[in-house]
Amino acid sequence: MQPLKLRIFRHTDKLVLHFLLIAISGVFLHACNTAYLDEIDRAGGYEYRPGYPEVRLATAGLVDNEHDSTYISIAAEIVYGSLVFKKVEDDFVADISIDIQILNNLNSGKIYKVKNYSVSVVEQNARITNSQDSFLFERNFYIEPGDYTINVTVTDLSNNRETIRVGTAFIPDPNDPVSNITNIQVFSKDATLDENYKPVTTYDLSNQADSIRFEFQVTNNKVDNPITINTRLMKFRSDTTPARAMSWPDYNASSISFKGVDYDKYEVVNTSTRILSQQGTVTIEFLFPNLERGNYRFEIRTEGVEPELYKGRDFSIKSLNYPALKTPRELAAPLYYLMDEKEYKKMMAINDEAELKKAIDKFWLKNLKNTNIAQRVISLYYERVEEANKQFSNFKEGWKTDMGMMYILFGPPWYTFRSIDEVMWSYSYNRQDFETNFFFTRTKLNTKYFPFDNYLLARNHQYFNVQYQQIQKWLTGTILKDNL
Repeated sequence: MQPLKLRIFRHTDKLVLHFLLIAISGVFLHACNTAYLDEIDRAGGYEYRPGYPEVRLATAGLVDNEHDSTYISIAAEIVYGSLVFKKVEDDFVADISIDIQILNNLNSGKIYKVKNYSVSVVEQNARITNSQDSFLFERNFYIEPGDYTINVTVTDLSNNRETIRVGTAFIPDPNDPVSNITNIQVFSKDATLDENYKPVTTYDLSNQADSIRFEFQVTNNKVDNPITINTRLMKFRSDTTPARAMSWPDYNASSISFKGVDYDKYEVVNTSTRILSQQGTVTIEFLFPNLERGNYRFEIRTEGVEPELYKGRDFSIKSLNYPALKTPRELAAPLYYLMDEKEYKKMMAINDEAELKKAIDKFWLKNLKNTNIAQRVISLYYERVEEANKQFSNFKEGWKTDMGMMYILFGPPWYTFRSIDEVMWSYSYNRQDFETNFFFTRTKLNTKYFPFDNYLLARNHQYFNVQYQQIQKWLTGTILKDNL
């Protein structure tokens, strides 16, 4: 069982109170009732579009006890490398516009607030122009209790390309006799880089986080009616394997690779119970250090109030710098698609990071021989891996999905044709050509019951030569001609 830290804050005291952590096997023995699925927050994806600003968004409705008011918290991450930088003397500068629009859902069409911000990103290091790191834009908007939709538009002023991200926030009325739970906010911290917690804006968290903090508020104005807060952290059984070869048999419908995530099979990492017996708004915080890679849910359920309250936050722990690749191990893992099994296992068994980096360099140079060509091929390969992570990420890393594998090896399709449960990727003008048209079937509809697109390639033993020839293009450098 992972160690757990919990802190309770009441009103303006900011006093850390003692608590009793009760690990109860009987709490939440059943899976989340379908009635509560609408209360599970899975955050947003990457919504990557080449040439457009990459924006990731997190929003929450909260109570400010110190000023006896309520507000919406907005956190937007913007990836540096997705912006156009201009050289201005010794600096690299990107100018963007951030527009925020808050709409009241109870008063359809009413725009409650509109704000515009002009931001200049200035950096002296040229690496900023391709960096997959991001800068954080945070604002709080004080606003009356209610249910809101938040539109955030980021425009790159150098080319006027814009990206729109949409969030929601419910702000409970702290004076309402009906008890409520606010949105669950998630923060992560990497002690090696920074001691501060930063908002998590996507379903995915990098394994770089040495601890994750969940924070939520409970409003309770019934003096004689204590609320019991039960929380649980669950880890679901899910697929973590890279895509199998194109010529192998299709996945069995009962396999975890076909299912993706099995929400009926999980490990309870931690449970706790807390009784709130005082009137007012309480902020509760949970800290979970060093979580392993996998798919999780942190959920809250109440006792002692009618109706019963529930909130959930799903998330996934992925690789260290996800969706980017920086460490030797991150760079080595996607070579799965270019190596034979024995060679790959030998490389991944190297524990020393410096030696692993040497092995990666040796692999590329042994095959490509020419240093200049090797640099260009390596750059192209990992560019596609990172793009696959952003476009196809779900319960596992995007590069491990079937679409991710095909995207890395063959590049973006020339044409895409979709039906309800099937997608065809075409790499030629001849749609009848078996070797250049590939079909993917969706295992389940993307719904609140299964919030992922899990497309599996229709495999065929005749694809052995197709995949082999494509791998040879990478290992000989002729892939560069295809990418002109």
